[in-house]
Parts: sequence; structure tokens; C-alpha cells
Amino acid sequence: RRGLRGVKLVVSDAHEGIKAAVAKVMHAGWQRCRVHFMRNALAHAGKSGRRVVSAFIATAFAQDDADAAKAQWRKVADQLRPNLPKLAVLMDEAEQDVLAYMTFPKDHWQKIYSTNGLERVNGEIKRRTEVVGIFPNEDAITRLVGAILLETNDEWAVQRGRYMTLETIASLSDDPIVRLSAVTA
Repeated sequence: RRGLRGVKLVVSDAHEGIKAAVAKVMHAGWQRCRVHFMRNALAHAGKSGRRVVSAFIATAFAQDDADAAKAQWRKVADQLRPNLPKLAVLMDEAEQDVLAYMTFPKDHWQKIYSTNGLERVNGEIKRRTEVVGIFPNEDAITRLVGAILLETNDEWAVQRGRYMTLETIASLSDDPIVRLSAVTA
């Protein structure tokens, strides 16, 4: 109702019902944060097996395309099944959600496979609001947080590694204006 449209992917950790809500409300895909998934997975590995399990699962993330990643994911889950059946079941259930980012252009993968970018922004908001301490009213909070978000957007737009460029996003857009080349001007 506030104008958000064109959402293609929502990235979060695995809260109950979030996947269904994203599909129903935003008509978008859902990416389970890879970092949070690994924490959940390693809890099933035991202290002595965490490094090995982490390295095994990481081989799926190192693949060049979604099909290869899914094949490797299945291979890893099947290798772990005899000794760590709960972990294998977790991998079976999470495969589509953890590898969802691989259906997007490869240039985006590093930015969308986890919630790290969002957590960084939230950390900056927390740091800057704690400096103020007490706000005189709700509008003051809205102005500060809005300014932080605008600043973050500007940083992402001009930084050397850019968060996402118009050119790489254009192929995903349903809007014909966005699909126009940015260099035609």
C-alpha cells in the first residue's frame, strides 16, 4: 500500500512463516540467509565435526551455477546422512531456500546470499541513535533514520564495488523504462 513494488527476492533468516508471507504478500522469492543457515547446520555437527561439515557445505556455495550447486548440495547431504542424519534432513529441507540467490545474476550473489548488508545498516542506525539517546518526538527519529538510509543508499550507489548497478538489475525488472540502457543518454 505504500508503493513497494517489483520485489524479486526477500533475504532473511528462517523465522516461522516468513517464506509463506513473502510469497503471498510480495509475490517474491525467499532467500534463507546462508550465514544463519550455516550456524544452524553446525549445531548438528558437534564440536569436532564443525570444520569438516562447514568445508563440505561450502563446496556447494563454490559452484558456478545453480544446477551444479544443487547437485553438490545433494552429494554433500547424502555423504553426511549416515553419520549426521539430522543435518542431512536439515539440508534436504533448506536446499531451495539457501540456494535461491543462485537464480539471480552472478554479479548479485555476494550481495544477496545473506542478511549481512541489512545487519550492517541496522548496526549503523543503532550506533547513531544511541549517540542521541532521547528523541524529542517520533518525527526526529524518522528524520535521523531516513537520513542514515539516504546516506547508505548514496554510498551503495557510488562505492567502487557498487551494491548493484542499473545494468545488472535491468534484466530482472518488469519495468520497460528500467530495462533501457543507462549509457544511451
